[in-house]
Amino acid sequence: MEEKINQLKQEAAELIRQQVKNLSQLNDIRVKYLGKKGEITNFLRGLGQLSKEERPRIGQIVNEARNQLEALIEEKNAQLKTQALQKRLTQEKIDVTLSGRYPWPGNLHPLTLTLHRIKAIFMDMGFTVEEGPEIERDYFNFEALNLPKDHPAREMQDSFYITEEILMRTQTSPVQARTMQTHEPNSPIRMIAPGRVYRRDDYDATHSPMFTQVEGLVINEGIRFSDLKGTLELFLHKIFNEKVSIRFRPSFFPFTEPSAEVDISCVMCHGKGCRVCKGTGWLEILGAGMVHPNVLQMSGYDPQRVSGFAFGLGVERIAMLSYGIDDLRLFYDNDLRFLRQF
Repeated sequence: MEEKINQLKQEAAELIRQQVKNLSQLNDIRVKYLGKKGEITNFLRGLGQLSKEERPRIGQIVNEARNQLEALIEEKNAQLKTQALQKRLTQEKIDVTLSGRYPWPGNLHPLTLTLHRIKAIFMDMGFTVEEGPEIERDYFNFEALNLPKDHPAREMQDSFYITEEILMRTQTSPVQARTMQTHEPNSPIRMIAPGRVYRRDDYDATHSPMFTQVEGLVINEGIRFSDLKGTLELFLHKIFNEKVSIRFRPSFFPFTEPSAEVDISCVMCHGKGCRVCKGTGWLEILGAGMVHPNVLQMSGYDPQRVSGFAFGLGVERIAMLSYGIDDLRLFYDNDLRFLRQF
């Protein structure tokens, strides 16, 4: 029996030293010789069949063989782990001389870029930027702007009412009324009010229930329609280009009198006529006019002493024309393929 134990020990040691190439093979040998049903373990279980004289000596030989194999397996295990680590480090090595990976920092949204350009142009002309609440009182959204209770724009199907006196603002014009009421009566004002507005409208290629608007207001003594015309022409030439043609058409707004729609020559076809301008060569870009005397009076200004002009434009409209975009919904779909172009 002693000879058989030594033979098994030598056989296992030879396998561990010469044939084991990975941790899986090493574990198979450990199970074969030292596992619960392993060959060395079987000798320990058979000690009860030996005589009392042989049992201690054979037991000692088996335990020594087991300890030697365990030590050899532990040594081989450490060796294989070291080799595996070295191989992994070799495969995953980093060339520190290579340039680093530049993380994509993201882009500003095209509407944000357009709004920044609009604000920069007007701020260069001496305008201040004013803000107001998106959840607005009915008085500031309508009455202070010369829209009486029975005006069609106040119908429930056109506006998002929260209560009878509170609604989501349909324009940024309430900021103009709030600004006038916080100023000294008849004091000069030169401001723009950018922000989101909300209307119960369809959601399609040209309409959205939420959009971005910029409204402007200038009040001082001796303000005339020619001042309005010069201001808007300067702005439109800067936001598009110097070659764009501009025309004013008579229109009607409750808060201005006289009122006008402002058109520019089509930036797609340069006035020749195309699908975008419906063959007319012109694109409607904003509305404007001289501030109505009633609006001045309701905010504490004397229309006999001061006058002013106001205008309103859609940021999405200008962004679509600036970047050649034909579907308004692209601004709100959060498609990174689209947004990464800006």
